[in-house]
Amino acid sequence: MAAATERKPALGKLESLGAKMVGEVERGDSPTFDTALRSKSNILYDEAIGCLRLGPNTESRTFVNVAQAKKFMQTVAVASRCKKFLEEDAHASIRGLFYQLKYSLGEEFDEELFSEQEESNPLIEDLEVALKLKREDLNLNTDRKGVVAGSMVLMDKFGGEKTEIDCAKQGRSGWMVPSDVDNGMDFVSVDADWVLVVEKDALWQRLNEDKFWKKENCILVTPKGQASRGCRRLIRKLANRKLPVIVFTDNDAWGWYIYWAIKTGSINLAYLANDIATPEARFIGMTMQDLKDYDFLNKLTIKAKDVDVKRAEEMLAYPWIARHKEWVVELKAVIKSRRKIEQDALQGQRLSFVGEYLREKMGKKKFLP
Repeated sequence: MAAATERKPALGKLESLGAKMVGEVERGDSPTFDTALRSKSNILYDEAIGCLRLGPNTESRTFVNVAQAKKFMQTVAVASRCKKFLEEDAHASIRGLFYQLKYSLGEEFDEELFSEQEESNPLIEDLEVALKLKREDLNLNTDRKGVVAGSMVLMDKFGGEKTEIDCAKQGRSGWMVPSDVDNGMDFVSVDADWVLVVEKDALWQRLNEDKFWKKENCILVTPKGQASRGCRRLIRKLANRKLPVIVFTDNDAWGWYIYWAIKTGSINLAYLANDIATPEARFIGMTMQDLKDYDFLNKLTIKAKDVDVKRAEEMLAYPWIARHKEWVVELKAVIKSRRKIEQDALQGQRLSFVGEYLREKMGKKKFLP
């Protein structure tokens, strides 16, 4: 019952949305659903908070509008099913929600409400924006992604039970980050000085085996590629505890964009603003400057493909990146040389060199903003 109590604010917001629509019908008006416009034209970089957010433009759906009727009905169906999940204190994946609603018009109707999951996913996001909630608050989960090791203890209150998780005692596997790190998840203690986010699981395993997190007293996190919402949210919560966040990725536009999605948020999730962005994060590597500082890496570069160069050019056009001259230099160097460096290449010297590389750059404060 404790978990259900924690969900009540979300349940109350859904009930208020439904009551508003019922009131509109009783007054003889068409029921409406209002939310912020999530198109690229309504996404702004807010220098005051250092992250991407939605602008002031909104959109409204009405039931009597022929062009909007189906989408309106689908939105109400998603909201209604989420309300049911909350009342039952049951969780579903966004894929599970799609299947729950696929044929939900009734047995007498041989017609789909949703044909593809691509129809239901944006409506979940619309509800998040309209109700100022995260999908996890609606008992909706996505795939788990991300692994942690370090001196951090968590209390997981899931399924009516309490489980204490010590991230320093998870062995080679580490603690897998769930999609929801807010509801029913509390910090018991965090006895680390900083956070290191490592793009690749292979490098995380290398550093975990070397007990880098223990020697350097850090929380070691890998998002295993692009960071999930749950992983970004965890990083944000650790930053809220005044732990510096340092990010370590490949030297290419894709790795660098992983950093920027952690730092400023992403275009697709601009509506979550600083709930998942960590503007104070800094970048430690890899960089094109590493080719000058560590000569052996020159023999271990990989030729950048056209798609890599195009991505770098796109990043140069983002004003929140182009405002930093250091990043302009790095991106232009990749475009000109058409070379990239994987963080795995640091093992070409010797396996333990990854830790040495990080310690040296930390000691000399060789960070990018």
